[in-house]
Amino acid sequence: MRFPTLSLVLLGFPAAALAAGPASAPAAPAAATAPAPVKALDPATRDTSVAPCTDFYTYANGGWLKVNPIPADKARWGAFEELADRNRAVLKAILEETSAKTDWARGSIQQKVGDFFASGMDEAAIEKAGTKPLEPWLAKVAAVKSAEGLPALLAELHKNRLGAGFGFFVGQDQKESTRYIVMMGQGGLGLPDRDYYLKDDEKSKGIREKYVGHVARMLELLGDDAAKAKAEAEEVLSFETKLAKASRTRVEMRDPQKNYNKMTLADLEKKAPGFDFKAYLVGRGVSPAQELNVRQPEFFTAFASMAKEVPLDQWKTYLRWHLVHSASDLLPKRFDEEDFAFYGKVLQGVPQQEERWKRVLAMTDRSIGEALGELYVERAFSPKSKERMKVLVENLRAALKDRIEGLPWMGAETKKAALKKLAAFGVKIGYPDKWRDYSSLTITRGSYFDNVRAAAAFEAKRNIDKLGKPIDRTEWGMTPPTVNAYYSPTMNEIVFPAGILQPPFFYADADDAVNYGGIGVVIGHEMTHGFDDSGSQYDADGNLKNWWTDEDRKAYTSRTDLMVRQFDGYKPLPDQAINGKLTLGENIADLGGLKIAYAALAKALGTDPAKAPAIDGSTPAQRFFLSFATIWRNNVRDEAARVRLNTDPHSPGKYRVLGPLSDLPEFHAAFSCPANAPMVRPEAERPSVW
Repeated sequence: MRFPTLSLVLLGFPAAALAAGPASAPAAPAAATAPAPVKALDPATRDTSVAPCTDFYTYANGGWLKVNPIPADKARWGAFEELADRNRAVLKAILEETSAKTDWARGSIQQKVGDFFASGMDEAAIEKAGTKPLEPWLAKVAAVKSAEGLPALLAELHKNRLGAGFGFFVGQDQKESTRYIVMMGQGGLGLPDRDYYLKDDEKSKGIREKYVGHVARMLELLGDDAAKAKAEAEEVLSFETKLAKASRTRVEMRDPQKNYNKMTLADLEKKAPGFDFKAYLVGRGVSPAQELNVRQPEFFTAFASMAKEVPLDQWKTYLRWHLVHSASDLLPKRFDEEDFAFYGKVLQGVPQQEERWKRVLAMTDRSIGEALGELYVERAFSPKSKERMKVLVENLRAALKDRIEGLPWMGAETKKAALKKLAAFGVKIGYPDKWRDYSSLTITRGSYFDNVRAAAAFEAKRNIDKLGKPIDRTEWGMTPPTVNAYYSPTMNEIVFPAGILQPPFFYADADDAVNYGGIGVVIGHEMTHGFDDSGSQYDADGNLKNWWTDEDRKAYTSRTDLMVRQFDGYKPLPDQAINGKLTLGENIADLGGLKIAYAALAKALGTDPAKAPAIDGSTPAQRFFLSFATIWRNNVRDEAARVRLNTDPHSPGKYRVLGPLSDLPEFHAAFSCPANAPMVRPEAERPSVW
C-alpha cells in the first residue's frame, strides 16, 4: 500500500512514472548522456489515409500505432513508456556500475544505490532465505490475543509501510497550508477500487472469483492447506467488502471540501467507537493532542465497528494476506509469480512479467529515489534544458495571465484573485535544490527484504517527523527520472522532473511549434490544474478557501458541466464509457493547457501560428497540434483500459486528443475543418473554460 502524498495532480498515468519521492541539484552536472535521438514529427508516424478533421488522433499517430505493438511485459505502450524505457537504460547503466563495485565509501549514495540493487538481483539468496524475512511480521500478527491488540499491531505495520486497514500520513493542512497535519483516509483493499467488490456484472464477479483463488494460493504458499486457504480467502473477500461498502467513490474523493474533516482525537473516538485510536497514535509516535484530518469519517466509523464485531481470527487472516501481498516481490519466485499471475495477467492482461532488473530498478527508485536521482541527473539532464524550460514556463504564465484578464464570463473581483494565484505559482524544474539526506538509512548487500523494509521505515519516520516543523518547500513528490509532471494545490506549485524533459515532450533544439505543442501543453496543463474544478478551490497561498463570487462560480460550473457531458459520451470499450465526473479535472487541464500553450506560441512567433512560414510542409499551427497528439499516442490492452476507466482520473490518450481538439477553434482553423466534420463539436455543446 503506497501511503499518498496528498493533492499531487499528475499529468499522465501512474504507470508511466518510475516512482515518487523528492530530490536536489548538483553544483555542476556532468556532461549529459543522452538517449538515442528521436526525430520530431516524423511523417512515418502518421496515417494520411485518415483525414485530420475526421480523426486527428489516427491521422497523427496511425503509422506509429501500426508498427508499435504492446511488448509482452507491458499493459500499454506509448510515448510515456518509450521515454521511460530510454530513461531506464541510463538508470540500468548507473545501477550496474555502482553494484559491480564493492569499495564505495560506506554511507555514500553510490554504496546505498549499488548495494540495494545488488541485493535485489541476488535471486539465489532470496530463494535460500525463503519466507524467513517475513516470519517476524507474521509472528506479530499471530501474537495478538484480542481486538484490543489491533491498534498497536496496525501502528507497527504502518511504521514500516506495510499497508492494511486505512491510510495514515502527514501532509499540509489544506486550510492552513503553513502547517503539517495528520491525515487519515480510507484504504485496506486488495482490489483496485471499491466498485470491484460491489458491482454485480459478470466481469466483476469473475474478477472477485479469481481474486479469491489468488489469495488462497498465496496463503497456501505460506503453508496453509488448500481447504483452509480457500476458506480464509473467502474471509478476506468478506472483510474487504465491508471496507469497500464504507468507502467513498473515486468521484467523491475528488471533492476537497468533503474530504476535509478536522477533528480532535476525542471527536474521532465519539464518531468511531470500538477501535483505540489513541493507542494507534502512540504506536506511531504521534501525540494524542494532535489535530486530525479524518478525510472520510464514515469509513472510520465502519472500520472501528469491525474491530468490535469481526472475529479476531478473520482479522488475522486479513492481515496475514496483506503482509504476504505487500512482500510478494521480495520473496522467492513462487510468490512473485503468483502475484503477477493475478495483478499482471488477470487485471492488466499482461502475458509476461518484466525482467527482474527492471523490477528491482523500479523498487530502487521507489525506495531511495533521491539517491538514484542524484546520479541520474549528473548523466542525463543538461543545464541548457533547464534554462529553456524556465523561459517556456514564464511565456506560458504570461499567456494564461492574458487569458484570465480577457475572460468574458469572470468578474473583476474573481479575476484579481485568480491573477494573484497565478503570480504566486512556484516552479520546480529537473531536480530539487536540496537532496534528501539518507545518512540515517542503512543499506547492505545482504537481505533485499530488509533493505526495502528499512527504506520504507525511513520514509514513514521522515513523514511523521514533519509534525511541528515548518513546511519544507524544497521537497519533491516525484523522483528526477520520472516521466510525468504535477501540480500541488497546497504548495501552489508546478513541478517538471528531468525524466519528462526529453523527446517527444521536449526537444532542446526543435522549433517552437514542436516544443509548445509538447512540453508547452504539459506546462499549461499543470498551470490549469490550479484552476480546475478542484484546484480552483485553493487560493494563492495553497489554502482551501473560496476566492470566487457566487455568480462567477456558477458561470464556471455551467462550462464544466458541458465537459462532463462531452466525456461521458465517449466509449473506449464497447461496454464502458469514460466517467466524465472522475476525469473532469484532467479534461479541464488538457483543454486549458492547449489554449494557453497555443497563445504562448503566438506570442513567441509574433504572429498567428496558422499564418507563419511553414516548416517541412506544415504551418507552425499544424506542427503544434501534431506535436500535441504525439505525446498521447499509445496502444493499450483491453484489461488495462478497463482498470484505468474504473480508477484513473485521466481520460485514455486517444480521447485526450479527440476531446479537447474538437472543442478548439484554433485547431479547426489550422486544418480547415468544415463545421460538420467529426473533429468539430457543435458550438452549443463545446466547453470553453480557460
